[in-house]
Amino acid sequence: MSWKAYLKSYKSYLQLEKGLSENSIQAYIRDIKKFVYFLEHNGLQIQPEAIDPGHIEKFLHWTTDLGIAEASQARFISGLKSFYNFLMLENLSESNPVELIDAPVLQRKIPEVLSADEVDEVIKSIDLSTPNGTRNRAIIETLYGCGLRVSELINLKISNLYLDDGFLLIEGKGQKERLVPVGSQSEKYLRIYMHEFRDHQKVHPKAEDILFLNRRGNKLTRVMVFYIIRETTKYAGIQKRVSPHTLRHSFATHLVENGADLRAVQEMLGHESITTTEIYTHLDRKYLRNNVLENHPREGGTN
Repeated sequence: MSWKAYLKSYKSYLQLEKGLSENSIQAYIRDIKKFVYFLEHNGLQIQPEAIDPGHIEKFLHWTTDLGIAEASQARFISGLKSFYNFLMLENLSESNPVELIDAPVLQRKIPEVLSADEVDEVIKSIDLSTPNGTRNRAIIETLYGCGLRVSELINLKISNLYLDDGFLLIEGKGQKERLVPVGSQSEKYLRIYMHEFRDHQKVHPKAEDILFLNRRGNKLTRVMVFYIIRETTKYAGIQKRVSPHTLRHSFATHLVENGADLRAVQEMLGHESITTTEIYTHLDRKYLRNNVLENHPREGGTN
């Protein structure tokens, strides 16, 4: 089979068995195609099952010479491992040539977060006298109060709200569902938005079960939510670069700072691996260190 045929089968696998989004699937395919381009560019007419670790090493040297960032190289390796795991699963390859290839060691970036006071300032700055203001308050309360991804927010369904029981049913990455606790403030403004505004709005037939709507009664876009967050934080006088993901990071950071169990935070965020959630312990350590340096009597800068 040719690379094209293998990639077609791999794409179907990612869609049907892994349940990945179209954007994620395209990213995987693009990275494999970069490796195929490397082979063709260097005159290597090799079928997938004949690739060995030496070819992978040469590919990584080639990407280094091109100045491709280590983060991208690590992603290439991850994608190739996934591709060859699929080939082995389908008995199309006897081994995974990427198995023993080490990815570059990356230093995790600690994301920007808002303090609890800054979140309060953002929320207080919203004009609740308008329908959009009430909707935006509900959006920000939900992003910060439940730690949702922006994609989870815009796809949140009314039928998945269990407010009387204190939970939201979230459809996350890979179509995996999880129950997320909803706090009293988030619940309050979700109810206000739904009963006082959304229930009186003309809704597009395709968006009847979608919670958050634009003025035309259709589902909000990711771009629109980014715009809402940016304009609201700007109006509140926050100088940081704030996105919907900043509110998700702030949610997790404030939980960890206040002693929440890391496994519980992992569950609420929908992280597959605890290592992804562990970044918030680093944030917590930084927070603690700053507090010591600011408040300890021996750290005041005097002798």
